[in-house]
Amino acid sequence: MSEPAVRTEGLGKCYGTTWALKDCTLEIPTGSVTALVGPNGAGKTTLLHLLIGLGKQSAGTAEVLGLDPHAEAGELLPKLGFVAQDHPLYRGLTVAETFKLCGHLNPHWNESAAQARIDRLGLKPSKKVGKLSGGQQAQVALTLALAKEPELLVLDEPVASLDPLARREFLNAVLEAAVEDGVSVILSSHIVAELERVCDYLVTLTDGRPQLVGAISEIVASHRLLIGPRSDPTSMARVHNVIRESHTERQTTLLVRANGHVYDTCWDQHEVDLEEIVLAYLGYRPGGGAPAASLPLPELVAR
Repeated sequence: MSEPAVRTEGLGKCYGTTWALKDCTLEIPTGSVTALVGPNGAGKTTLLHLLIGLGKQSAGTAEVLGLDPHAEAGELLPKLGFVAQDHPLYRGLTVAETFKLCGHLNPHWNESAAQARIDRLGLKPSKKVGKLSGGQQAQVALTLALAKEPELLVLDEPVASLDPLARREFLNAVLEAAVEDGVSVILSSHIVAELERVCDYLVTLTDGRPQLVGAISEIVASHRLLIGPRSDPTSMARVHNVIRESHTERQTTLLVRANGHVYDTCWDQHEVDLEEIVLAYLGYRPGGGAPAASLPLPELVAR
């Protein structure tokens, strides 16, 4: 079994007295396309910055491709591709000039692959980056990351400001790189429906801590929506993890992570999609604001 692309143990980052990331322990498989999901302020960008060496952790450890992102940055950075949310590019340079600059900065730069990609996208090398649309700039930023021939591609909210068509084209390019070139991918985004189409692994963060970590197919298969007569969910919670509950005068609805088959015939069972599962987990707030039946945080983490 191959080593994971990412492994963290108790990873944390503190700014003053505020922990932006805390007790983050997880593994991300090599070759996976991982969705990193969480509300604003959950610690997603902090985690990604620690993984690519943009900052040093306050606690715990991190390994990326078997290397320490901070102590071994010189060895790790040529193996990483990174695209930030605002696609920072030199707006005064042309696309061709941007490629030339990156060719000088990156030892594994693949100029022919970069040129072939912008040809397919219909982008003119002579056009200044600042004159491109937001979607085109995102594609240029992705091209720069892919032309490094990375082993791990890290994308921090890269499609947040894109229209639906540009977003789809961008994500298709990410999926193509993962499938054809075997690149491991970590993709942070709020758009869960799009992530389910391209990702096969999931990490959710809330208040700086991981909640749900695992293969998307297994996560979806293990969750059920149960609808039955109004009842106390305590007996169900003894066997299965009750993630969310709601009640009307005559009916109880439970979202559960089932530990095996649900045998109680008083419940109608329904499949549930990834978006509903993620939203239910993100409703958890340590110290208050959680759904009544939410479990303590450590029990929510899937292994």
